Amino acid sequence: MTTNIPSKYNPKEFEDKIYSAWMEENCFGANPNKDKKPFTIVMPPPNITGQLHMGHALDQTLQDVLIRWKRMQGFEALWVPGSDHASIATEVKVVERLKKEEGKTKEEIGREEFLNRAWKWKEEFGGRIVEQVKKLGNSCDWSRERFTMDEGCNEAVKEVFIRLYNKKLIYRGNRIINWCPDCHTTLSDAEVEHEDTPGKYYYVKYPYVDNPDEYFVVATTRPETIFGDVAIAAHHDDERYKHLIGRKVIVPLVGREIPIIADEYPDMTKATGALKITPAHDPNDFEIGLRHDLEQISCMNEDGTMNEVAGKYDGMDRFECRKAFVKELEENGYILKMEDTDHSVGTCYRCHNIVEPRISDQWFVDMKPLAEPAIKAGLNKDVEFVPERFTKIYTHWLENIRDWCISRQLWWGHRIPAYYCQECGEIMVQKDDPTKCSKCGSTNIKQDEDVLDTWFSSALWPFSTLGWPNETEDLKYFYPTDVLVSGYDIIFFWIVRMVFSGLEIMDEVPFKYVFVHGLVRDAEGRKMSKSLGNGVDPLEIIDQFGADALRFMLMTGISPGNDTRFKIDKLESCRNFANKLWNASRFVLMNVDGDLINEETARENYKIEDKWIISRVNKATKEITDNLDKFELGMAAQRVYDFIWNEYCDWYIEIVKTRLYGEDGVDKDTARFVLIKVLKDMLKLLHPFMPFITEEIWSYLPNTDTRLVRSQWPIYSEEENFEEAEANMEFIMEAIRSIRNTRAEMNVAPSRKARAIFIPSKENCKNYIETGSSYFATLANITEVQIIHDKSEIIEDTSSSVIDGTEIYLPLSDLIDFEKEIERLEKEKTKLQGELDRVNGKLNNEKFIGKAPENVVNEEKEKLLKYQSMMEKVVERLESLKNK
Repeated sequence: MTTNIPSKYNPKEFEDKIYSAWMEENCFGANPNKDKKPFTIVMPPPNITGQLHMGHALDQTLQDVLIRWKRMQGFEALWVPGSDHASIATEVKVVERLKKEEGKTKEEIGREEFLNRAWKWKEEFGGRIVEQVKKLGNSCDWSRERFTMDEGCNEAVKEVFIRLYNKKLIYRGNRIINWCPDCHTTLSDAEVEHEDTPGKYYYVKYPYVDNPDEYFVVATTRPETIFGDVAIAAHHDDERYKHLIGRKVIVPLVGREIPIIADEYPDMTKATGALKITPAHDPNDFEIGLRHDLEQISCMNEDGTMNEVAGKYDGMDRFECRKAFVKELEENGYILKMEDTDHSVGTCYRCHNIVEPRISDQWFVDMKPLAEPAIKAGLNKDVEFVPERFTKIYTHWLENIRDWCISRQLWWGHRIPAYYCQECGEIMVQKDDPTKCSKCGSTNIKQDEDVLDTWFSSALWPFSTLGWPNETEDLKYFYPTDVLVSGYDIIFFWIVRMVFSGLEIMDEVPFKYVFVHGLVRDAEGRKMSKSLGNGVDPLEIIDQFGADALRFMLMTGISPGNDTRFKIDKLESCRNFANKLWNASRFVLMNVDGDLINEETARENYKIEDKWIISRVNKATKEITDNLDKFELGMAAQRVYDFIWNEYCDWYIEIVKTRLYGEDGVDKDTARFVLIKVLKDMLKLLHPFMPFITEEIWSYLPNTDTRLVRSQWPIYSEEENFEEAEANMEFIMEAIRSIRNTRAEMNVAPSRKARAIFIPSKENCKNYIETGSSYFATLANITEVQIIHDKSEIIEDTSSSVIDGTEIYLPLSDLIDFEKEIERLEKEKTKLQGELDRVNGKLNNEKFIGKAPENVVNEEKEKLLKYQSMMEKVVERLESLKNK
């Protein structure tokens, strides 16, 4: 141990050094241990294409706080890190690079060579975000780092696919899917972002077959899909249309005859209350089509252009077709009217282009059998959401879930383990390439070209990362995991899928708690985005302020499930807090020279302030632990801050300075013992939030034979609960604050000595005053304390204040030199009179009033009121002093 702690707080000097030491000493490693309880968190795997952003910083700091806390509590705490292959995003990056550097497409180099390029890209850039998150101080077991396409995860994906297929929970079918014309792949419902977008309702006339002079009007926002119309549907209870059910109409300009049908889906209150039915281009129309056995007619290509069904519009972009076709409908009298409307439009969560629903032959997961146990798990609180309100969102989504389209038209990802016999059409689903057809024996076999949705592998993350499908010791010990920390924006993408996958495969929920946090928004409350240019790079913040300041800023003022705002002034405040802690610790260490006395001797010589600060840190320990237990990390962080800044630094250190500089050796040693004892506890309490500075300070403290990261979390003790000392000290502190406030209000220098007269109304307050004399002297410059019973005993002019149980009076003669104060006030009066004369001169000048801008005139009027108010107070004070 050395007390040679640097004079200035500079996180750059030790943060990287400390993290390297933690890694070298394997401080974050975890293994099955029969003598300890496990505590497990799996990191939501960031994309290998990703760059660390504030959302990552918040999410991962929350996890690190929990894992460090549990590790210090004695749990075998495992935080499993990893990254996601991100099928669409990574493929886009590799395709762009291929085009830019070689001018080639992926088709030109072939699948095998493209995958080689993708793996090289992963090796080159995949570890970038991992190194970035280490800068935050994440205490992951990096020896267990996983990747969603590593050998173990790949094995797990194949095993789950085959199991679900054999149980008929995975099937191939020709169904409506979400298609991105830009990414050229399917998307699941959760990957479609719905945005309210300005558009139009086009009211289109459909002539009756038996009387073309009459027509049925239907409103649509997508007139380009009229080429795929196969029916018109009205609600079976709609009195307007009951008599028309069964009658036929003609699709305008297309000529196809289609029936009017009755169905429960149409909304009688929306637009005309009837719908045109296009099963190949709308998911709801698709379901209606199945119920009524309607034809499925697709009028678009995969790239968002119209096909031959659209006639002369064949090959035209869908939105260009919309304009041209509407114009033709208008010219031929088929448009009744058009009106503006806002309607929900689905966009791709990756490229943000408008998604096109279309019929396609894809692989799906039958969700209803999987959703039912997941719903029960939420309702029975086998999985608990924090805050609880997200349980309803989770349950509602599962209750209304559709079958999950899991095939993607990409090359990068887990290739679907399905093989097709080119002779007889047999489908073989198995792990290894079949040598021949299991049905006809043909060797002409091809594997499915598609890969699985990225979220299919991510859904297995809590158990695939622990060794499943093998029955590993890790899996037996660490599964199910304890907490999943996540933003509310991926409840549907990921959390739901992990729950039903865990229940189906492991027969257990994958985690006990889902701790949901909000988004990090900018100072104005806007979502951070590239388009707004309001994003903040955490690495730049760490470089400027240090990781601890960033972490603490993200932890303070937050509550579960709610968004938080990034503010520079808040960040600066957190850095100032770190600096305050550093300077206080340095002061303590400079005054602790040599070995400390033993605890027994110290306890025998505790003073009131010693018992008070020990009791306060003891209670803070209980409150902070309780808050962490309830996932109130923001409240826990604030409590640590308040204790360190307000109680330890601002009060206790100031109180014991006289003892440290005094002649009483035992008293000095007791103060030194308590300073170090409490400093150690508060560093432990702060460590999960600010790991670097606490570990660095810890290294200078006496009798620390282990790193702080491995030390024991403080435990609340009734023996260190000193209620009477707390009450006594709180009274003394309140009295000192009151005296200081009186001095400040009267503009009296803190250094000016004064007497204090106390009139206690409670018996215990009298005792508190008597014990507080020395504190009043050192911290409020009170030279004499007098206790009286009644105000009538006071025979001089005083200034008064009231605290709980006591009145405090300070003689004015001690605070003020009357002659000098009168002289000062006379000068102030003369100065103010000059200002009043100047302002009145302007306001009484007609030229000024007539020519000056209104805001300038108003400013002068405000000054007049201000100076008049100040003058009244000065005159009142002067008269009071002259009458003394």
